[in-house]
Amino acid sequence: VQLQASGGGLVKAGGSLRLACTASGRSFSLYNVGWFRQTPGKERDFVAALNRAADTTHYAGDLGDRFTISRDSANNTVYSQMISLRPEDTALYYCASDLWRTLRGSWSATYWGQGTLVTVSS
Repeated sequence: VQLQASGGGLVKAGGSLRLACTASGRSFSLYNVGWFRQTPGKERDFVAALNRAADTTHYAGDLGDRFTISRDSANNTVYSQMISLRPEDTALYYCASDLWRTLRGSWSATYWGQGTLVTVSS
């Protein structure tokens, strides 16, 4: 299973980006998918998840007010539409598949993409 994330870049605060994640060897319609992000020196944080039926989403905190996870089944692509971006959203964003919850309730995943860098300037 290989996940490929793309769409990152440099954007000014208040701007928008759409991240995309494609998969080889896996149909996203059979597995839940999600996005995580990581800044240097910190742990990787959960951002959003979408179940395999694509009818239930989970977001970290209030990120759901600005981020939207979705799936294009015909193209086997998962998206993260991000609006009203803030400098604190700057991070390396990872797509992931086969998400699960740890005993502490945090999210993790079995399969990871390589990450795409989002930089939000003030």
